[in-house]
Amino acid sequence: MSALICGSFAYDTIMVFNDRFQNHILPDKVHILNVSFQVPEMRREFGGCAGNIAYNLKLLGAEPLPLGTVGRDFGPYAEWMDHCGIARRFIKVCADTYTAQAFITTDLDDNQITAFHPGAMNRSHEMRVTAADGVKLGIVAPDGREGMIQHARQFAEAGIPFIFDPGQGMPLFDGNDLLGFFEQATWVTLNDYEAELAQERTEKSLRELAGYVKGLIVTLGARGSCVYTDGRVLEIPAATATQVNDPTGCGDAYRAGLLYGLLRGLDWETTGRIASLMGAIKIEQHGTQNHRFTRAEFDARFKESFGYSL
Repeated sequence: MSALICGSFAYDTIMVFNDRFQNHILPDKVHILNVSFQVPEMRREFGGCAGNIAYNLKLLGAEPLPLGTVGRDFGPYAEWMDHCGIARRFIKVCADTYTAQAFITTDLDDNQITAFHPGAMNRSHEMRVTAADGVKLGIVAPDGREGMIQHARQFAEAGIPFIFDPGQGMPLFDGNDLLGFFEQATWVTLNDYEAELAQERTEKSLRELAGYVKGLIVTLGARGSCVYTDGRVLEIPAATATQVNDPTGCGDAYRAGLLYGLLRGLDWETTGRIASLMGAIKIEQHGTQNHRFTRAEFDARFKESFGYSL
């Protein structure tokens, strides 16, 4: 089972400042701001939506085919993908730029200052969906604006069903853009905040937007998720996490669960629960690709969480 995953690859450099920003930023001097924070804790993680979704889908036993553009510094990430058994044949290395990367500094109040360099991500449109022959299912995840637009169009023109996931790319699109994606996509997934923005920008309700697609999935954090399909609204419960360490990447883990269920032809109730459990497992670990499980462990936890077997 394989799915083409169009989206970003990125390095996330995460630093912890063992104090509070407010103690070092003078409100009446922000117009001449010049501060430096000593960060004794730092880690570098493999990230990006395509990379994260592919990692999670591989854990579930499917064969992800990530598609995207990366920079000349991609070597360590490539080695990690090879170690995980994730194909790299639809990843283009742009030798004149860097892989997208975020530099995130967090203080003791969980406030964050982030600098994001898109790098090669902005050249994602140089890769075409049609390069992957025989693909039956796909997803357009956050990436460069032009890449997201072109990949959605290419999926639609090729007759390949796909999920549209605007995620953090939502600010790139106005109401007409979003309606264009809804018209082309087979399914759309949003978190609750993105759902509010989509309604505001398109001037349509969620039920109206759901009429464009076979399924509109809205995640609600600890309250679970909802699936709008065939005029119904299915409520999917959240899976319980043993501990909450890091929510970063939970949405990508959830979307991998959706892809797995769609690849297997499972019903929405089961597909949504697989996705919810993937999010819970991810939130228990720091970083976006550090959680592990065997398929037997996942199946056992699924039964424990939801009362029936996969």
